[in-house]
Amino acid sequence: MSNLIGKVVRIDGEGVAPAIAAALPEVAAQITAQWQCSRASSTKTSELRVLYPNESVPIAALALGEQKEAPKTGPDALPSAQVFLRNESLERTRLAAAKGARALRELGHDEGHQVVEVDSFSSPHAAAVGANLGLWTVNHFKTRGSVPAWGQPLEKQGGRHIQVQSLTGASSDTEKKALRDDGDELSSSGTPLSWYTGEVYARAQNLSRELQETAANLLNPTLFAERISNLFKHVPNTQVIVRDADWAREQRMNLFLSVAQGSDQPCKFVEMHYHGAPDADAAPLALVGKGVTFDSGGISIKPGKGMDLMRADMGGAAAVVATTLAIAQLGLPINLVAVTPLTENMPSGRATKPGDIFEARNGLTVQVDNTDAEGRLILADALSYVSDTFAPHTVIDVATLTGACVIALGDVYSGVFTDTDSLWRELKVAAEAEHDLCWRMPLTDMYLSQISKTNADLVNTGGPSAGSCTAAVFLKQFVHGLENRAEGEPAKVRYAHIDIAGSMEAAANTLNDYQGKGLTGRPVRALIEFARRLAYQA
Repeated sequence: MSNLIGKVVRIDGEGVAPAIAAALPEVAAQITAQWQCSRASSTKTSELRVLYPNESVPIAALALGEQKEAPKTGPDALPSAQVFLRNESLERTRLAAAKGARALRELGHDEGHQVVEVDSFSSPHAAAVGANLGLWTVNHFKTRGSVPAWGQPLEKQGGRHIQVQSLTGASSDTEKKALRDDGDELSSSGTPLSWYTGEVYARAQNLSRELQETAANLLNPTLFAERISNLFKHVPNTQVIVRDADWAREQRMNLFLSVAQGSDQPCKFVEMHYHGAPDADAAPLALVGKGVTFDSGGISIKPGKGMDLMRADMGGAAAVVATTLAIAQLGLPINLVAVTPLTENMPSGRATKPGDIFEARNGLTVQVDNTDAEGRLILADALSYVSDTFAPHTVIDVATLTGACVIALGDVYSGVFTDTDSLWRELKVAAEAEHDLCWRMPLTDMYLSQISKTNADLVNTGGPSAGSCTAAVFLKQFVHGLENRAEGEPAKVRYAHIDIAGSMEAAANTLNDYQGKGLTGRPVRALIEFARRLAYQA
């Protein structure tokens, strides 16, 4: 194959893994000999050598390294040793596949379609995830340098010019689905982990990355809504509805409109539906994403330094759109409704002023003391709409919401605020399986008094103390169907708020071979895996 750049293979012990030796008998002995001559260590995780056997494409040989015993203690409740070690093995596969693919990318050329073949290591799913994430690059806006893609077709952008294939040669979706993970807990279900699922998960996270990295003038609310409609255009069992400001006024979404009124760009409210459950009327999972396509802070304007990063204040919307698309592409047997309010937050003569009071969709009045705490305002009306209109069994919102969450958790964990143990456990298990980590934070009415001491029912900021917690309890006030102890009403819905203000950008703690510097697209893989497991619960 003339467009084949090279192959990524696993080293076991002092030589190629048995499966590799069987697949590449003509060069297996040379790979082993060159590995040994290079003095590479097979016990070192992600040890890499790029080898050149005679009459062969370059070989990126990697060792997964030694796996130590499972820990006895940890910062949070540990899964069983078997699950912990499997998750660790999956992560080492992701890292190795990414490192090998990236090494071979440097040997490629700028023109034409290129291919990298990758071994499955310990998991076809994880290998496909790692390699595809590792090849991601932001070249969309460059006219020079390596593989510039400004004005180029989609297949040139984001590293798509290099295709990742399985070393087995699987090319069709059927063949990719047949490359299954042996240790998958849902191996007997209709959607087991495979090379195919790995590609879907990785493409979804890369889509979320791409949307977040796009400049605000190229992805305003109107353009974002158009992009969403085009993404779902040919996806079975899906429907996209784009609403405008007039519809929002009919819905009494005055908090959403209060943020939008300062911008010249018209706001949009996008609704995505996926009908995958056998029962078309079964209660759906609901996802809500914060979609501030640029956040200047409004009248409470932000400092200029680093404000360009506020192009990614729609990271929650990006994650929700990408997750919904992946769930539909996987054909999971669930119903799903996802919504995202899209707007800019800008200062102008029409912009909301600190101290202004608005009535929310659910009838509560809110005083806006800080116009830079706008995300919770647009989410409040969206949460009210989706929980009231569609009666979902579970509601999850995703938002780049608070600087306080960055201070608390940095770039390692997404903060999950929920008072439902079962929902937390399911999110935690899914996040650990994909190494898209989250940490439980308190969602309690004990913080409510901090945001209730104004002339209105609520105020949109509670001050510097427990900033992420007061934001979460603010959002809770707008979810219909939660437990009401005062009235003796049990919960009809499970709710979680995920704050990704820290995890949206890779910093010192999370940079690795599949996550380079920049915006991460998280928590897409965790949410897809959560939905996959949810779909097959008894």
